[in-house]
Amino acid sequence: MDTWSFLMQGFAVAMTPENLLIALIGCFIGTIVGLLPGLGPINGVAILMPLAFALHLPAESALILLATVYIGCEYGGRISSILLNVPGDAGAIMTALDGYPMAQQGKAGVALSISAVSSFIGSTIAIIGIILFAPLLASWSLAFGPAEYFALMVFAIACLGSMMSHNPLKSFLAALIGLGMATVGVDANTGVYRFTFDSVHLSDGIQFVVVVIGLFSVSEILLMLESTSSGQKAVRASGRMMFNMKEAAMATGATLRSSFIGFFVGVLPGAGATIASAIAYMTEKKISGSDQFGKGDIRGVAAPEAANNASACGSFIPMLTLGIPGSGTTAVMVGALTLYNITPGPAMFVEQPDIVWGLIAALLIGNVMLLIMNIPMINVFARMLTIPLWFLVPAIAAISAVGVYAVHSTTFDLLLMVGLGIFGYILRKMDFPMSPLILGFVLGEMLEQNLRRALSISNGNLVILWESLICKVLLVLAIAVLLVPPIWKRWRRHRLKLAEE
Repeated sequence: MDTWSFLMQGFAVAMTPENLLIALIGCFIGTIVGLLPGLGPINGVAILMPLAFALHLPAESALILLATVYIGCEYGGRISSILLNVPGDAGAIMTALDGYPMAQQGKAGVALSISAVSSFIGSTIAIIGIILFAPLLASWSLAFGPAEYFALMVFAIACLGSMMSHNPLKSFLAALIGLGMATVGVDANTGVYRFTFDSVHLSDGIQFVVVVIGLFSVSEILLMLESTSSGQKAVRASGRMMFNMKEAAMATGATLRSSFIGFFVGVLPGAGATIASAIAYMTEKKISGSDQFGKGDIRGVAAPEAANNASACGSFIPMLTLGIPGSGTTAVMVGALTLYNITPGPAMFVEQPDIVWGLIAALLIGNVMLLIMNIPMINVFARMLTIPLWFLVPAIAAISAVGVYAVHSTTFDLLLMVGLGIFGYILRKMDFPMSPLILGFVLGEMLEQNLRRALSISNGNLVILWESLICKVLLVLAIAVLLVPPIWKRWRRHRLKLAEE
């Protein structure tokens, strides 16, 4: 009963005219930031954090602004993924796999509408989960130490090989390339420079923004220039702006399952929307058994969108209850709380209930605002497809260059972006999938860090990597993901041969 009274108190905070206006502004800015390739929620929140403090906003209003920007970015990231095959942020990588083929088939409006509704459902389920299970799930997430996270990364990488069932070898090789790129830079433990080629610009590694813009945006520009002539359209505009009942029924199961997957992954500190969307996408692909995934299957859009939005909301649980950031974006928000001399953790629920429950209520309100804002704008977004290439290509190139240059303000990053774009173009011409490469790059750093930490804790004893029950379960699942598909295919082939005889 106390929970509901506190939630009503939170709605009283969130529904003041000032905070409603702040939430609306945050949703709009977040959608635009998410739409721009390379910026993403971390940059959006980081840019607005000092602005909120400089405007002397109360702590609850500042947190509402940053939180609505965050969930707005998760909504916005899908737009450029679907329309341009350029993910707005890491969490939208999986959306591009089926969203862009749908846009090419003239179903951009359908993809945008189903992704908006899936995002809304995923966020809503996660927010309800925050209200009901925050303390319990926070204590469960403490069971994940470095060894458990290492096992989780191994499971995620094992899944990458089966992501592209028509060519798992190339998927696995792409993931290895991504893992190799993640090792560039100074070793955090020893201080040794690795694969920097004596360049100071590579000392802190290759930035994610540079990689994703180069491999997706620049390579996409090169493919556009190759496949179309000046003045033609890259993809067809959609005549239908909303999904129909048949498509809704097809996507319902995927949306609900992926919402729960995303929520539980989001509760794990540091796991993030990228892992959530990848696991959800691959789970749905396995469950469906369809060979249409990657060719414009609506479930391939609904699943990752529900998962990454649920994960984004779920990441607030460890931040609020333990003071541990659940994602890179919530890490920035923890910094915002310290500006107001507030220490996130269990004491917040007692000492600062207005802030905690005002934030939770604002997430619900912002989620509704984003749905209402995004559905009518589908037609506006889809009209981007009618823009001729002579204007669209330079615009994508300019936005990409600005996003990359903003990281370090160096021309080296721009040259690296172009180099990676050409490399990505060659890989795509050879039918190498880009998503496993990007996911390998994202997971590589976390994999190495958690492996090193686990071995440091155990003084180099490898037993720690499979000692706990969680590690055993995750490693067994990783082995099963690698072995079961080929065995299953061989068994089915054998049964078909026996049936023919």
